[in-house]
Amino acid sequence: MSTEGIEKEDSAKADLAKSTAPADTPSADAEPGVAKEAVTAVDPRLVVREQGFAGYLTEFKRRMRGGELGSVPVIVGLILIMAIFQGLDDAFLSAQNLSNISIDIAGPGLIAVGIIFVLLLGEIDLSIGSVSGLAGAVFAVLAVQEGMPEVPAIILAVLVGTATGAFHGFFFARIGVPPLVVTLAGLLGWQGLMLYILGSSGTINLDSDGIVAKLTTYYFTDVAAAYGLAAVSVGGYFAAAYFGARRREAAGVPSRPLSEIILRTAVLAVLAFVPAYVLNQYKGLPLALLIFLVVVVGADFVLRRTGFGRRVFALGGSVEASRRAGINVDLMRIAVFSVSGTLAAIGGLFMASTIAAANQGAGGGTLLMNAIAAAVIGGTSLYGGRGSSWSALLGVLVIMSIQSGLALKGIDAPVQYMITGSVLLAAVVIDSVSRRTQKTAGRA
Repeated sequence: MSTEGIEKEDSAKADLAKSTAPADTPSADAEPGVAKEAVTAVDPRLVVREQGFAGYLTEFKRRMRGGELGSVPVIVGLILIMAIFQGLDDAFLSAQNLSNISIDIAGPGLIAVGIIFVLLLGEIDLSIGSVSGLAGAVFAVLAVQEGMPEVPAIILAVLVGTATGAFHGFFFARIGVPPLVVTLAGLLGWQGLMLYILGSSGTINLDSDGIVAKLTTYYFTDVAAAYGLAAVSVGGYFAAAYFGARRREAAGVPSRPLSEIILRTAVLAVLAFVPAYVLNQYKGLPLALLIFLVVVVGADFVLRRTGFGRRVFALGGSVEASRRAGINVDLMRIAVFSVSGTLAAIGGLFMASTIAAANQGAGGGTLLMNAIAAAVIGGTSLYGGRGSSWSALLGVLVIMSIQSGLALKGIDAPVQYMITGSVLLAAVVIDSVSRRTQKTAGRA
């Protein structure tokens, strides 16, 4: 048979194969491993742009079915908690009570922000309570007993927290001691050191007019302070979102449409100006709340917009993959635990400010559990790789709202512990179910 005849016969066989092949059979020129009818993932920004505001509902349903719950459960829970306690006692949503809650969240919230960095690695830090108490004791001894000016005393107290965190990170990263063990040892060791520093008296009262004492007692009484902070927050968000979208559009990648940016800004404006109005009905903007919000925003920027933050998330996703990508795993672990210790020390100064003293009970009680629970309840995963600093704000709001509501009704502390524990268990269950759903949907 001639060459031309062979080519015609091969061509006929190929045409016959194409005509009899099933509809879902991949073609020869298709990408290996990809079905012909496979659905290509669409960027959510394109869904909103093409479908308008109806795209929000479509994207929301997709995320819920895929187990990507985000902050939805905690926001719904917080609304229910406020509604229930307001129904039980009209004083719950009063300006005075909400102002008190905004101050009470600062200390545990700052500690929770630090623990979030550790949880993103999939690890735990049990020493944060003792470290916070130790920092308060160091400051009190230096500023009150030794007569050191408060500013250097504050710096040294915070550096003590940084050093303890680096100590834990070193033993974890270099020696290989599990974080649970090394931080449990730190919990006991730093608490003992705190008791030793405080001495036989056990309590050192702070100067009521000093910097630390005013952390939780100072208010910006001018109404312009609270409204100004709200305006700056809303304006800053709109500017960042708008110019970010324009840069993405210029680069030819999906970007949020202007209508979505305006809608998000409007929602943020409500969430910013309503609390500002409420705070101005009492004493104004508390300094403690301002500092806490600045730390939350700063931590969010670090985690989402810097190389350090991206390495933290990468390390929480896969240690081996991060190592092969060139990330210095040991250095990152030490740095993350140092961040946790630093914020624990800062939170400890706020806790000392609350009672205007450093005493033997500092860092004890439910502080450790509240800080960890706040991070988890707020949406940070115990399994690592998922969470944000805003989890600390949402979670500590839930915990402190529960405690405040129960205190208004005169409920005993044991019941408060049980209810807080139940909320924490519910948060962990939701996290576990969410991860399982994401794996089933192929998104984990």
